[in-house]
Amino acid sequence: MSRRLSVRRAAIAVAVGTGLAIAGPAVTATAAPPSADFTGLRSYLVISAPNDTAAAKKGVTDNNGTVYTSYDAIGVVVAHSASATFAADVRKVAGVQQVGATRTSDLPSQVNNPPIPPSPTQNPSNVAETVRWDMAQIGADKAWAVNPGSASVTVGVLDTGVDDKHADLAANFDASKSGSCAYGKLDIREGSWRDTGTHGTHVAGTIAATKNNKGMVGVATGVKIASVRVAENPSGLFFAENTVCAFVFAGDKGFKVTNNSYYTDPWLFNCPSDPDQAAIVEGVKRATAYAEGKGVLHVAAAGNENYDLANKTTDTTSPNDSTPVSRQITNDCVDVPAELPGVVTVAAVGDQDRKSGYSNFGADKIDIAAPGGDSAQDTGVYSTVPGGGYGNKNGTSMASPHVAGVAALLASTNPDATPAQLAEKLAVQANDLACPSGDSRCTGTAARNSFYGEGQADALEAVSGTTPPPSKFFESTDNVNIPDAGATVTSSLGVTGITGSAPATLKVGVDIKHTYRGDLVIDLVAPDGTAYRLKNASSGDSVDNVITTYTVNASAETAAGTWKLRVQDVYRADTGYVDAWNLSF
Repeated sequence: MSRRLSVRRAAIAVAVGTGLAIAGPAVTATAAPPSADFTGLRSYLVISAPNDTAAAKKGVTDNNGTVYTSYDAIGVVVAHSASATFAADVRKVAGVQQVGATRTSDLPSQVNNPPIPPSPTQNPSNVAETVRWDMAQIGADKAWAVNPGSASVTVGVLDTGVDDKHADLAANFDASKSGSCAYGKLDIREGSWRDTGTHGTHVAGTIAATKNNKGMVGVATGVKIASVRVAENPSGLFFAENTVCAFVFAGDKGFKVTNNSYYTDPWLFNCPSDPDQAAIVEGVKRATAYAEGKGVLHVAAAGNENYDLANKTTDTTSPNDSTPVSRQITNDCVDVPAELPGVVTVAAVGDQDRKSGYSNFGADKIDIAAPGGDSAQDTGVYSTVPGGGYGNKNGTSMASPHVAGVAALLASTNPDATPAQLAEKLAVQANDLACPSGDSRCTGTAARNSFYGEGQADALEAVSGTTPPPSKFFESTDNVNIPDAGATVTSSLGVTGITGSAPATLKVGVDIKHTYRGDLVIDLVAPDGTAYRLKNASSGDSVDNVITTYTVNASAETAAGTWKLRVQDVYRADTGYVDAWNLSF
């Protein structure tokens, strides 16, 4: 059996694989005898100052290497060489900052002539579209009625590829922004993005499968998805030159979000004390920062080793898919890209909102949680697989695309938000999950802890916490018709007389009468757009005397202004009325 049970660390069930490997001391690049399947070359990242790669490129060619490709804007050159002393020799070149071998094996022969993956024969399934447990758990089924996401938002699936012909994906797939980085440089030939396994197609369905009465529905059914194939074939590994290529491409193509359900091979944790691994960290970090600077938020899976990322002591992985090797590591060794700056790191929960048994954790390492399934809890995430079918998988690989989908909804409703602002909104809107009783590994509060970070992602909040689309936006004071499910009505309120320094305390009393049966979500929206939830959806025809006290983290000056009471009927599909409301401060 392959050491990879899934692309992002041993996902359980029908999962494909990607990187699990460990580093010991720096591996010397001694060229193995080439075979029909390998070139006899090794691959390296050569790091220089951004926009100053001339000396590095010359150093490569002067020391028995070739420049395979380069990313001048971030100062990263990808080089190939058969010389055992290549890294040591190029490190001596003036202007070269770091050099690192990106693998412990020779390059495959496909690197010289990458094949196009075949398009799978489509055998569409007749499975009926239903609301699956994972979508209900994050409120995606309710979010669809409010805002399914904007077609101007593209989520990049950096993975094993995507079956762009799948009936649940074709309508949302953007071939013009898709390609392959699977052999270390960009390939945008038709079909280069196709899946060489099943993992990437499964991830893509969770993010944005179409609502078409077939199979399943993704978190953000209205956004676009693009495939950047990163996994090398046939190894299935995600080497550093591949991930650098993918992140730069994501920035250049204007993605709003990337999903990264993998780690960068060949090491599970890259340690700065090892010069090869240090170069991997630096190269990929520069690439993620480049894309973030162009407006891309990166979401990544936390891993499936049930490991405390905040207390790293050992790392047992198997470079080259060989016998596992154990080494001592320290906390400055990092998972790439999950532990890089600015990346949203996602843990997995099962259908009971409990940490999945395999999910990694760690204080200040986990940002947010989402459904990943758990075989111990007899749950799995159901999504698309190549050829028109569907299947269940478990893993943080499956949790991460739920968060990427929610981030896409946030980007749809907040089109000018920066990646940092989107990440902050994900955190603020997440639903708190307390540590399980009796599990001493979980530390922190319900608001933030080492198992779930800020809590579980909330798709409904992502679309309810901001102004809905113009077609469903109304201003009135009473006797308001709510024309269809998911519509929103608001009443503008001038607020004065709030005194004192921040935080100011605001006491709100609400009385709303609803003629027809329906489930209301009620928010008070501050002048700066912050939404304070007064009532979640629940059965009942009216809301009477909801009195709530909120602490508003704003000065008296910023708290004063035009507030809005926002009322949304979540479930009802026929016409109904909010007859009247009274609100007082």
